[in-house]
Amino acid sequence: MDVITNVSEMQARVLSIKDRKESIGFVPTMGALHEGHVSLVRSARNENDELIVSIYLNPTQFDNKDDFDNYPHQLDKDIEIVEREDADVVFAPGTEEMYPEGFCTYVTQGKLIDSLCGRLRPGHFNGVTTIVTKLFNIIRPDRAYFGQKDYQQSIVIEKLVADLNMGVDVKVLPTVRGEDGLALSSRNKRLNPEERHSALCIYGSLLKAKSMFASNVKDSKEIIEEMTSIIKKAKHTRIDYISIVNANTLEDVSSINGKAVAAVAVWIGNTRLIDNLILE
Repeated sequence: MDVITNVSEMQARVLSIKDRKESIGFVPTMGALHEGHVSLVRSARNENDELIVSIYLNPTQFDNKDDFDNYPHQLDKDIEIVEREDADVVFAPGTEEMYPEGFCTYVTQGKLIDSLCGRLRPGHFNGVTTIVTKLFNIIRPDRAYFGQKDYQQSIVIEKLVADLNMGVDVKVLPTVRGEDGLALSSRNKRLNPEERHSALCIYGSLLKAKSMFASNVKDSKEIIEEMTSIIKKAKHTRIDYISIVNANTLEDVSSINGKAVAAVAVWIGNTRLIDNLILE
């Protein structure tokens, strides 16, 4: 496996792969890899000739400097994890490589970023769409792999690819959870044992939403009230949002008709966690 840190070297490698008419599977990550990332890497390995994993902590998608500064870093360990999964290339550029001096072009998006995390984290999704566009231009993947835990991000990227005719097949894989149901996240590393126990209220609230919907409760307000009650009973919690949205437009729905998503963002102590379940 090769570790490439330079954009032009990565582009040269991609050209040689394309010359051989081999398919490229791509898993973009910000590092601090866990079993959720590994599941994406394994799917990409199975479905493509060449597997490229990027490890780059993208500063432009953080709206909070403390969050960026405290995000877990473990590059050497991450490279080992990816190598064990038989990847061909790790692309691990520095920020001076991705955003050289004078960089001033950003990719922005409209309505899909007006709800959920987009509403509360100004600039976040402009950072996401810009870095994903850059990575797709550099790596030119046939398929790119994302997790459902970041549901809004996956919808935003699917729309980005469609609107800009990128020709990338975006694969969104199910959220990987711990045995206790907590969605795997790099940020979980920042929870102390008591906070981690409190964090179980997030999935508990989503399961409540799912069971109410299965019992034919369609009123979003009623479901959200129950979810709120579950989360507020747990220690160290502060709700950022609890929303039920249309699965395609991400607009809030007052009554669930068709495919919807129950989505939650909660601060557990000083760590912000997100999760969701599809209701259909």
